[in-house]
Amino acid sequence: MLGQMMDTPLLIKNLASHAERNHGFQEIVSVAVDNDRHRYTFNEALSRSRKVSNLLDRLNCASDARIATLAWNDYRHVELYYGVSCSGRVLHTVNPRLFPEQLIYILNHAEDEFVFFDVAFTKLLESIASDCPSVKGYVALAPRSCMPDSNLPNLMCYEDLLAKESSDYDWPDLDENTASGLCYTSGTTGNPKGVLYSHRSTVLHTYGMCMPDAASLSAQDVILPVVPMFHVNAWGYPYAGMMVGAKIVLPGPKLGDAETLVSLINEEGATIAGGVPTVWLPLLEYLKNTKKEIKTLTRTVIGGSACPLSMMEEFRDNYGVRVLHGWGMTEMSPVGVVNTPNARTSGLIGDELKTHLVKQGRALPGVEIKITDEDNRSLPWDGIKFGALKVRGPWVCSGYYRVKNSDAHQSDGWFDTGDVATIDINGCVKITDRTKDVIKSGGEWISSIELENVGMSYPGVRECAVVGMAHAKWQERPLLVVVAKNSSEDFSVAQFLSFFEGKVAKWWIPNDAIFVSELPHTATGKVSKLLLRESLEGYKFPDDN
Repeated sequence: MLGQMMDTPLLIKNLASHAERNHGFQEIVSVAVDNDRHRYTFNEALSRSRKVSNLLDRLNCASDARIATLAWNDYRHVELYYGVSCSGRVLHTVNPRLFPEQLIYILNHAEDEFVFFDVAFTKLLESIASDCPSVKGYVALAPRSCMPDSNLPNLMCYEDLLAKESSDYDWPDLDENTASGLCYTSGTTGNPKGVLYSHRSTVLHTYGMCMPDAASLSAQDVILPVVPMFHVNAWGYPYAGMMVGAKIVLPGPKLGDAETLVSLINEEGATIAGGVPTVWLPLLEYLKNTKKEIKTLTRTVIGGSACPLSMMEEFRDNYGVRVLHGWGMTEMSPVGVVNTPNARTSGLIGDELKTHLVKQGRALPGVEIKITDEDNRSLPWDGIKFGALKVRGPWVCSGYYRVKNSDAHQSDGWFDTGDVATIDINGCVKITDRTKDVIKSGGEWISSIELENVGMSYPGVRECAVVGMAHAKWQERPLLVVVAKNSSEDFSVAQFLSFFEGKVAKWWIPNDAIFVSELPHTATGKVSKLLLRESLEGYKFPDDN
């Protein structure tokens, strides 16, 4: 027997319609190439999004055309988020921090018809345009006064184009499984792989993001997405903010500028922000040096890589900001788990609280998780045994775009994330490593992430990473690579390593520490351990005779 409920498809256009009817007056504020504080309403934004849909029709884009963007977090990018996907086309957000060879591969693999870009990326596109034959034209996201002097083929001005279009557009009733967005992973080996999101997966992920045990978003919030809109849809904030009616504040090209971020928080009243740990390091240093405060900010979601305990404590103790530790992947739209308290954990204090905070959290409803051993047998949720973390759910990808077979997608419907984790009795996931980064010493595994959390809590450390290096006796041993806050800081390696005593198992303590001026990072802000290992080629432990 089937239920007698209306069969309304889950479409991004319905998020937009709800926003117009119920929150049309709400603001989107952004830093843009031609305005350091542009502001307008949801209704104005979505009116221009319909102009984008008309423009794509006039450019004779195919009904399922992939439309690429190389753009920062600003209002024009939001217009494309809705104008492209709601018309039935696929919004392909491209990460401009990737290598040119990767960008060429991505644009060709997706067969993008047009590229909408911020003028800051003009030279980058000029260097690869001749290698991207599917691209019919390039649209600069700027007014005529800011147009670049460029030899890009079929270069057009976004504002000139939109001025000619009508804001009347009846977005079609699509099948909810219609593709809506495309984002390529920034893997360190092989070509990037495309993840093709649907309207259904995007809407369900939006609901999940807004839940109290996720980001807990409401119409009273002011959202500052510091995570780039070219990376996994800025963790879903452009959709979630519209749906709940929260004011959205976008930092444009100033994602990494601490002074701008603090100014936006204070002047626009931001209550929640989201970004990777590397974004918050300079912001916390700026606050400390200037003695400024961020009184309106109540919480920030930190993911992308493990958030150090010292960062959580600094936000909480010095600024009253609660860190919502989380984890996800491009393949998961991206949010999978968030660390929020439940009846068993809300009263934790002292060391028990610290142990809990560094965990990534509990799965959102709709996301199933498990850990397995090398024989694919499920392991218990005891917080001790760790294994391969696997997931499935309605916003987890079932395969990669135009890839026939993927080792990560298993026949039983689970996706192997490539992470190694434990899950405790409360269902809290703790990522201990990437499978390829786990350190195996004397036949036993050592968590590099746990060692990094301890290292980050040592006074004077700005950033650190732990990698496994060859050792004649133990096969591998951990090496600590450190960036000091002050280049003149005088560190004693022996004293630094003794700091780990009592905080981790004795045999986990790194054999050595070396100091560098900076660590290599991936295009999404994570430490690149592949490049770090390459830079350490030839290194030998002092005790490895």
